[in-house]
Amino acid sequence: MANSKDIDAALTLWRFGLGAREGDLQAIKDDPRDLLRQEVVECYTPTPVGPALRSSADLLMSLIEYNKEIQAERDRPAAAPMPGPQPVATAAGNAMEATRPTGGMMDPGAMAAPSSQPDKKATPASKRPYLPQQILIAEADARFNGTIHQPLIGFGERLAMFWANHFAIATGKGGDVHIMAGAFEREAIRPHVFGRFEDMLLAVESHPAMLYFLDNHQSIGPNSQANKNGKRGLNENLAREIMELHTLGVNGGYDQADVTSLARIITGWTIYRDEKRPGPMGSFVFNSSAHEPGDHPVMGMTYAEDGVEQGRSALRDLARHPATAKHIAFKLVRHFVADEPPAGIVRKVAAAYTKTHGDLSAVYKALIDSEEAWNPELSKMRPPLDYVVAMIRATGLRPKPEQIMSTLNALGQPFWNPSGPNGFSDVTDGWASSEGLATRIDAASIFAHQASGTTDPREFVKDRLGPLLSAETLQAVARAETKAQGLSIAFLSPEFQRR
Repeated sequence: MANSKDIDAALTLWRFGLGAREGDLQAIKDDPRDLLRQEVVECYTPTPVGPALRSSADLLMSLIEYNKEIQAERDRPAAAPMPGPQPVATAAGNAMEATRPTGGMMDPGAMAAPSSQPDKKATPASKRPYLPQQILIAEADARFNGTIHQPLIGFGERLAMFWANHFAIATGKGGDVHIMAGAFEREAIRPHVFGRFEDMLLAVESHPAMLYFLDNHQSIGPNSQANKNGKRGLNENLAREIMELHTLGVNGGYDQADVTSLARIITGWTIYRDEKRPGPMGSFVFNSSAHEPGDHPVMGMTYAEDGVEQGRSALRDLARHPATAKHIAFKLVRHFVADEPPAGIVRKVAAAYTKTHGDLSAVYKALIDSEEAWNPELSKMRPPLDYVVAMIRATGLRPKPEQIMSTLNALGQPFWNPSGPNGFSDVTDGWASSEGLATRIDAASIFAHQASGTTDPREFVKDRLGPLLSAETLQAVARAETKAQGLSIAFLSPEFQRR
C-alpha cells in the first residue's frame, strides 16, 4: 500500500497541478504539500512569450490596418481578364478538388506542417491567413508548447486557466475580441493570479477585450452629453455579468435595479479609437461625455459622481462583499476538489477571503491546507483543456498549436471560445456524454501514436500515475498489442481522466 506522501505527491501533480511528467512524482515525493505551498509563496505563474504576443493596444491597431487593407482591396476596381485561352474545368480536376484534405478535426499529418508565412508586402491582405486567428495560434503555441511545460507542479498555470474561464470572453464575438483574447489573459489575469481579487476585477472590467465582448463601448448614459438626440442608450450586459458571474453570484442578493444602476455608473468605460485626434489608441479610456451623470445606488451603497472613480469604487465594494467571498470560494473548491464542494472547505476558503479582503494567495493556502481537499478519491472528470494539457505534459510532446486547437474544438472546449459569458462547464456532467467520450478515444489515439516511439506504456503509467494507478489499468495496458494501443489505454483510464 502506498504511503501518504506518495499519494500526496500524486494528488499535488494531478489534482492541483498540470499532471506529471517523467520523474516528477519522484522529484516531489519527500515534501509535496510544501512544494505546492511554495508555488503560492513565490507567486509562480509562467509568462507566455513569442514575437507575435504584443499588447492589446498594438494588436487592435494592427487589426484596424488589416481591415483597412481588406476594404481597400474590395473597393478597388476588378482587373480586366487577360486575353487568351482560359483553363477548362475537367471532371478529374473537380474530383481532386472535392477530395482535397480540409484539415479535419484532429488530423496530425495536416497539422504537423508549420503555418506558411507569405510575404505580406507581396500578398494582398485578403489572401493572407486571417490576422486574429494567426495571433490566436501564436498565443496557443506560447502556452501549450511553453508555459505548461515550465513548472514542476503548475498550480499557478492551472489558476490562470481557472480565472480566464471565470472571466470568460469568446473569440467568436468578432475580430476585436478574437485578436485580443491572449492579451486579455496575459494583461488582466496572469499579473493578478496571486494578488488581490479586486485588482484582477478592475483590470478585467476595464480591459478592451471585455469591454468589446460585453458591449460596454456601446453603452451611453441616457442623460449624457453624447445622447442629446436621445437615440442611443444604456447597455447592461457588462454590469449584469459583473454581478451575476464575476462577483456576487446569481443568488448574491442584487436585483434588476442594481444592475441598471451599475450599468449607468460604468457608462463611458470604453476604448480610444479616434484616429482624428491623438490619444491612447486601442487602450481603455473614460469618455466623460458618454457617462451618465449623477449619484447612483448599488446594493445599498450610494456612489457619488466621481468620473471613472465612481465605477472603480463600486467594483471594489462588490469585490469585498460577503456574497463574492462565498461565490469565489465555491467555484475554487468545485474546480479543484469536487463537483459538490464540501461545505467545510468552502467556509474556510470564504473566511480567508473575507479576513484578508480578497488576498488570493491566502485564499489558495486555505484551500490546500484543508485536509478534505486531499481525499484520494478521484471524483472530478478533467475538462478537455485539462485533459489535453495532461497528455502533452505526460508525453513531453510539442504538437503544432493548430493540432491542439483542432483537438479542443472536437472535444467541445474550443480555446477561449465558450458559448456564453459563463464560460465552460466545470463539472463532470458537462463532459461525460457518450459523444464526448467517443471523441476522447480519437484524441487519445492520435496523441498515443505520436508519443509511442520509444515509450514503454507499462513503465509510463507506473511513473506518471504512481499510487493512483489501479491493478486493472496496469493489466489492461500490459495486455495491449502495440505501444500506441497501450498508451491510448493509459490516456483513457479513469486515473488519467479524473482528478
